[in-house]
Amino acid sequence: MSDSITLQTQGQVTILTIDRPKKRNAITQEMYGAMADALKAYEVTDEQRAFVITGAEDYFTAGNDLQDFSMADHRADLPPVARFLEAISTCTKPVIAAVNGPAIGIGLTMLLHCDLVYAADSATFTAPFVKLALVPEAASSMLLSASVGMAVANDILLAGRTLTAGEAHDYGLISRVFTDADLQGGVAEIAAHVAASAPEAIKFSKSLIRHQRDQVAAQMQAESELFIGQLKSPEFTEVVSAMMQKRTPKFS
Repeated sequence: MSDSITLQTQGQVTILTIDRPKKRNAITQEMYGAMADALKAYEVTDEQRAFVITGAEDYFTAGNDLQDFSMADHRADLPPVARFLEAISTCTKPVIAAVNGPAIGIGLTMLLHCDLVYAADSATFTAPFVKLALVPEAASSMLLSASVGMAVANDILLAGRTLTAGEAHDYGLISRVFTDADLQGGVAEIAAHVAASAPEAIKFSKSLIRHQRDQVAAQMQAESELFIGQLKSPEFTEVVSAMMQKRTPKFS
């Protein structure tokens, strides 16, 4: 288990907190591995019937730790990030998100695999892949347009639009907006209700709602191949150099 991923049990609910506030909860490969392990353990236990993902302090997550990600060996059969995406996209039990602040990159795209998504007033949602010379991941190139519509998805993925919590709710990306003070308590109450529901009925209902698993897996694979290619590209190298030098990247 990573020191930056904490797990807490409240009755039949497991709460996973992305806990790296000094780095705005940016996620490393080690953290992805810990999150994948936690989801897999939740999947096979009978005692835990709801799983909540949230962030520490005032960020949900700033997305991938780019330095860690660029140095990772993506040639492995199933690197940690792929293990996490496989775990969250195939989990047969309910997964709930409590978005307590900015949700950037994977912070947004993982929500497309959660069954219930709740956000604080202060939450924002951004997918800056193109800005980073990367491409969408987590099947977001397919699932986001299904959630918010093609026009809004393009505005987010291509033009880099940031949604407020209110906009995300209006577009159907999230289930409900809470005040910052009420988010965790409100989600805890909902998670306890879900955990107390008939587990087989929940499982079967989820399988009926999420019936595109083969399509999702295929889209993730296609995205992953392009994503890894972009990590090795001159475009991504220029973005990283520009960030280090605090300048605007130039693509010629």
